Amino acid sequence: MTTGVRRRMGVEERKQQLIGVALELFSHRSPDEVSIDEIAAAAGISRPLVYHYFPGKQSLYEAALRRAADDLAARFLEPPQGPLGARLLRVMRRFFDFVDDHGPGFAALMRGGPAVGSSTTNAMIDEVRQAAYEQILAHLEVESPSARLELVVRSWVSLAETTALLWLDGRRVPRAELELQLVHDFAALAAVSAAYDTEMAQILIPVLADEPADGPFGELVGRLVALVPEIPGQRLA
Repeated sequence: MTTGVRRRMGVEERKQQLIGVALELFSHRSPDEVSIDEIAAAAGISRPLVYHYFPGKQSLYEAALRRAADDLAARFLEPPQGPLGARLLRVMRRFFDFVDDHGPGFAALMRGGPAVGSSTTNAMIDEVRQAAYEQILAHLEVESPSARLELVVRSWVSLAETTALLWLDGRRVPRAELELQLVHDFAALAAVSAAYDTEMAQILIPVLADEPADGPFGELVGRLVALVPEIPGQRLA
């Protein structure tokens, strides 16, 4: 038989509850549109009690963002086994799972929400980008990237972010197509760079050698070949 007596939360437990409630609300609406009163009501406590744990919405937003940033960075973790194309595709699926679950909050974060201009917020966003960058280098087994490789990887991380933001605005392109397209984009960026730089070519050639014909990279080759008209007197390899 229950007594109906509500267990009192400890300080850290209550803070974590408020962060979770705020993150849920921020995930469905822009943080600018969520009030402290709504957060308090969703948590089942009074408005003054929210301020007991957090000085204001900015502080609570940053705490929620910290949790979201850690979650997003973890989406890029992937065991270094198997073809790179398949690994990147799994990463992109987890990345879009996050974007799908936290749409308005993700958009507000990347486009500037209530914490716009905050050095703390900007630092957390940069941490996520850096984590993604480092994970891709780890998959390529490169510790000291050349200038060209750094350009390729950072450009691709930025492209994935921009693609996700555009996709959220109406979701006019099937998500699965974008996930695969971003994997193809990485291969294309790396291939173009390798065409200009022998060091990049030395990194890319063994990667491609491990790719199956029916993998994401193999599919890209097939799509590109189909686009190129056969030149009279010559045959495509």
